[in-house]
Amino acid sequence: MMMTHGDVWRAIDLLAENNGLSVSELARVAGLDRSTFAKSKRRQDGRPRWPSTESLSRVLNATNSNMSQFTALLKSCNGQPVSLKIPVIGFAQAGRAGFFDDSGYPVASGWETLDFPNLGDANAYALAISGDSMLPVYRKGDIIVVAPNAAVRPGDRVVAKTRGGEVLAKQLAKATTRQVRLASVNRSHEDICLPASDVVWISRIVWVSQ
Repeated sequence: MMMTHGDVWRAIDLLAENNGLSVSELARVAGLDRSTFAKSKRRQDGRPRWPSTESLSRVLNATNSNMSQFTALLKSCNGQPVSLKIPVIGFAQAGRAGFFDDSGYPVASGWETLDFPNLGDANAYALAISGDSMLPVYRKGDIIVVAPNAAVRPGDRVVAKTRGGEVLAKQLAKATTRQVRLASVNRSHEDICLPASDVVWISRIVWVSQ
């Protein structure tokens, strides 16, 4: 079962309540605008709105909570399982043959797993960051969650695999039928421009656990 917008907002309400806070106080201690989780912000143009992954990450850090605990709150909202066990892969492993298919789906088995909310992508997986090209956003040892089926647009943080077997965590700057340009968040590292034919797949990063 997939989680709903309402499940996520109720879980945030519970997180605030469990820490003796109102939702506006929860936002404040996380360094966010006090209105971030206000009921008026939960819909946009008449449609249900998801909270941002950045705001969720901040409130979890501010309350010394982790994703497993937030998943438990989600489960308590409707009594149904709303999480997936996703594989956790090291960057060194990710570049080897046989770990992903040509669509960017993990195909090997026997990895450690991470409980993560079901975002509707059964092929989601986690990668352990190595290197410093994503500083200061991602640091060595951070865990990122990647959704191969999510739409990717310029400006998104992504993981890309080249035909040479290299796996890169970058920001997608531009993608055309002829060329892909990947930007390093750490500007001491140069951007990478590749022929589109040299890129096997690009998948969007949807979460980081720091």
